Amino acid sequence: MTFIAIADDLRRTVNDAQGALQSLSEKDTSERPQPGKWSKKEILGHLIDSATNNHQRFVRAALYGPLIFPGYEQDALAKLQRANDVDWSLLVRLWESYNLFVAHVLACLPESAASVPCTIGNNPTATLEFVAQDYVAHLKHHLNQIIGKRFETAYGAK
Repeated sequence: MTFIAIADDLRRTVNDAQGALQSLSEKDTSERPQPGKWSKKEILGHLIDSATNNHQRFVRAALYGPLIFPGYEQDALAKLQRANDVDWSLLVRLWESYNLFVAHVLACLPESAASVPCTIGNNPTATLEFVAQDYVAHLKHHLNQIIGKRFETAYGAK
C-alpha cells in the first residue's frame, strides 16, 4: 500500500466520522462508561496525542532514515492532559484538522521512505509504511469505540 493510499484512507475516515463526532453531546462525551475506562473525550484526546506523535515519526523517519522513538505512556498522558476538561467541539475540530494535515503529510512522503525501519519503545522494529497503516487502524479502532462500529480496522480486509 502506498503512502497516498494510506493518506486517502485517513482522509475518508476523518470525513466519514466528523459529523457523527460533532453530533455527540458534552454530557455524553464526558462520562466514563466504567471506573478506570476513558470517556469519549479522553479517547479523542488520546487520538489527538497519537496524531502529534505519529506526525513526528512520519516526517523524522522520512528525513533521517532508521530511527528509534520513545514508547508511549498513554494513561499517564491522558491523565496529564485532562481532555475531560476541554470543550467537545474544540476536541473534534482539533482532531479533524490535525488528521487532515497528517493525511496531507503522508501523501507528500516519498515512497522510498516506506521501508525505513522504525523502532517505537519496546515494540519490534517495523517499516514506516507499517507505522502509517497501524496509525490509521488505531484511529479507526478508537473511533469505533466513540461512535459505534463503522470502520474496518485491518488493512486488506473488506
